[in-house]
Amino acid sequence: MLAAVIRHLRCPVCHDPLSPADRALRCPRGHSFDVAKQGYVDLTAGRTVHTGDSAEMVAARAALLTAGHFDVIADSVRSCVATAGFVVEVGAGTAHYLARALAPEATGLAVDVSKPALRRAARADPRVGAVRADVWQGLPVADGAADAVLDVFAPRSGAEFARILRPSGRLVVVTPTPDHLAELVTALGLIGVDPEKPARLAGSLERWFTQESAHVLTAPLRLPRSDAAALVGMGPSAWHVDAAAVQARLAELAEPIEATLAVELSVWRRR
Repeated sequence: MLAAVIRHLRCPVCHDPLSPADRALRCPRGHSFDVAKQGYVDLTAGRTVHTGDSAEMVAARAALLTAGHFDVIADSVRSCVATAGFVVEVGAGTAHYLARALAPEATGLAVDVSKPALRRAARADPRVGAVRADVWQGLPVADGAADAVLDVFAPRSGAEFARILRPSGRLVVVTPTPDHLAELVTALGLIGVDPEKPARLAGSLERWFTQESAHVLTAPLRLPRSDAAALVGMGPSAWHVDAAAVQARLAELAEPIEATLAVELSVWRRR
């Protein structure tokens, strides 16, 4: 992991700075955290409220993102943080959006609780470091370290985001709108987006942030059946629907399978 990333990390036990030592990160008080052979570091200190996405979900996400179907999101996120020097993505998954967003001289930190995701995130880009941490238990990042924080389809903690952002920093949030993938939701019996989601987003952030801008991104999708299956497998429906039933319904749909990407991208400043 790059020294330029490590200098922003803090021990999850005592919050002292971390430094590299024999394939581990160690703080002055002796707390030590091994670097996994895949390149990420577990900085949970054993505290998580969930295990995150499974290996199957991560593989589905990687396949879909590599195919370029969500490039409109990646391009828009990049334009929001083009001048940021240190970018943290929370719930980063494979770090696809983070790696795409970084300017040539920037560095990034991918944070997730899923070990299968972190194995990929650690290899996403030489400028990206990857750590296992749970936003609900506190991020192992120094106060005011980040020039930008990315939250793309991920859990949000307004208090932690505000703590790690420098005063001039930006928080970029991407959430699905109720129209997101509506055609697939109807055809396959998937979980739809709660119409109250925008209100919940605002409620989770407005104590610490002021919204600077918000706009809806839409794009038509024409999916081969394998990519439509990956889209189901990477999202929340993967936890709640009968996979065999979904596959049977997918087999009945003519290719390409049409759907609409519809998300809101909002940018927030610290109060």
